[in-house]
Amino acid sequence: ERGALLRAAAHRVAAREEELAALNTDETGKPAGDALGGVRAGVDTLLQYAELGPLHRGKSLRGGALNVDLALPHPRGVVLALTPWNDPVAVAAGMLGAAIVSGDVVVHKPSERSPGTGALFTRILAEALPEGVLTLVEGDGAVGDALARTEGVAVLAHVGSTATGRALARVAAVTGAHVILENGGNDALVVDADVDPVWAAEQAALGAFANAGQICTSVERIYVHRAVADAFTAALVAEADRWSAGPLPRLVDARMRDAVHEHVTEALESGARALTGGEPGDGTFYPATVLADCTDEMLVMTEETFGPVAPIVVVDDFDEALLRAAASPYGLAATVLTADMEHAHRAAAALPVGTVKINAVFGGAPGGSAQPRGTSGSGFGYGPELLDEMTTTTVVHFGLPVLPGGAR
Repeated sequence: ERGALLRAAAHRVAAREEELAALNTDETGKPAGDALGGVRAGVDTLLQYAELGPLHRGKSLRGGALNVDLALPHPRGVVLALTPWNDPVAVAAGMLGAAIVSGDVVVHKPSERSPGTGALFTRILAEALPEGVLTLVEGDGAVGDALARTEGVAVLAHVGSTATGRALARVAAVTGAHVILENGGNDALVVDADVDPVWAAEQAALGAFANAGQICTSVERIYVHRAVADAFTAALVAEADRWSAGPLPRLVDARMRDAVHEHVTEALESGARALTGGEPGDGTFYPATVLADCTDEMLVMTEETFGPVAPIVVVDDFDEALLRAAASPYGLAATVLTADMEHAHRAAAALPVGTVKINAVFGGAPGGSAQPRGTSGSGFGYGPELLDEMTTTTVVHFGLPVLPGGAR
């Protein structure tokens, strides 16, 4: 029944995809095509959980003789979903869909940076569901904090900044709520000596500049082998100029623009060189920026910039690249561009992140999932495993009774 309701809700969202996408573009500056793609991805996710929910099951274990244990999943209760502005429909669809089909009751507070999109999406879903299953609460971070502290919240599900995620984890330590966190990232890109530097630059540009770098798994720092560094850097500068002149959108607001420029300014004052970009444009637009001569201590290398900035560090060998890429408290994802399968396998083993992408900055198989590590969060935030996060398990042990006369 819950699967059927969620499927009907997904169709309602699909029928209003243009309205949702246009509102997203107006609020955040997300390109129209990307915004529409985000809504459609959200619809697909809702339909996925409508199918996966009824198949989500426990397991049985045989004990001695005729004894058996049954592990049965149950709804956790009230789920507080705090969702972001940079892909407001697609991300919220996963959190809300998995919780609803699992039998939980959901309170959804979308980001105050995309309030209209989040509110409309929630209301469309709620119209297809029984009253009280999905509740919308609007407001800023203070509202989210108050909700998280409310007695009876069983799950805190958050996608957003590391600072907010840490605060929620502290709250959950007191309340006992189960926590699902996808916080910030500082994703590294490693460019090996044996790849085409022009192709590598195209991948780097896509990873760093798509949606103006406002993606959780954007490329935040680049380690390129000295053998291809010059050609790669020249090609990346050309790519940056192409993005600035064409598909690069604005940043979400002036606060984000100022934060990005603070990182760039600090890098320049510390010895980096801006090969292109580096100065704010009109409004909240920030050009695609390529920084050379970066060091590991600069903010653009240590923190999530969340803007269209590509800081480059040249390394002498692949081992150095791996060591420096791994030296971050964040653990969301990383990308390695290499033609050497041994290098690819070593990277997968060495990089302490939830997802290691080989030869593609974006992508993933349908039904996949991953857990962030370190300060990037905890728990499965998408995929079939999110159903496990949204449920709790009761183990029932069955033994044989003793009947009158001592028989079993």
